[in-house]
Amino acid sequence: MPEQLTLYLLKLSPYGKKVELALVEANAPYKAYRVDPFTKPEWFTSEVNPVGKFPAVTYGGPDVDPEDPSPLSAKISESNVILEFVADLYPDSGLLPKDPIQRSDVCFFIKVATKHIEGPFYGFLRGQESYENVLKGIECIQGLLEEGKDFAVGDHYTIADACIIPHLARLKIAIETDLGKFPVGMGYKLGEELKGP
Repeated sequence: MPEQLTLYLLKLSPYGKKVELALVEANAPYKAYRVDPFTKPEWFTSEVNPVGKFPAVTYGGPDVDPEDPSPLSAKISESNVILEFVADLYPDSGLLPKDPIQRSDVCFFIKVATKHIEGPFYGFLRGQESYENVLKGIECIQGLLEEGKDFAVGDHYTIADACIIPHLARLKIAIETDLGKFPVGMGYKLGEELKGP
């Protein structure tokens, strides 16, 4: 049976959310320690992730209070790395297929989503990139999807789905509310473009 796992994540972060989605899908027992991004605890950098980024996981060691992580636990960071770790911890969950070709398809999908969806979309939200780059990223991802399938890769939920769902949810919010640092109306315009052929 897997050991204790504590997930440290920022409130409302899509990166922490994708790890949570994988943990829930795996039916994994875990503790979630949610942090307000404006009041990050000082101990986090010295005891969990020296880079100071979220999400991060402590795994193993004694079951302790999340605010006092054990030096005996492994510390794992970066959301996509944690996704693979969770899939490896729970191989029967199907989060990462056993078939090497499907497994490589999942890993490739994650790399493409990270490069072509995350970067352009958050650049657009910050007003630093045009929505055309988001459209190109969506087209790229659509090219990877199999017609008539309900999941990103294969016939069931994998870490590829967990990787992209939180970002698509934020994209939906941006195009429906026009919230972002982009010029007024650009969120709606992107939404209209996405409805097109």
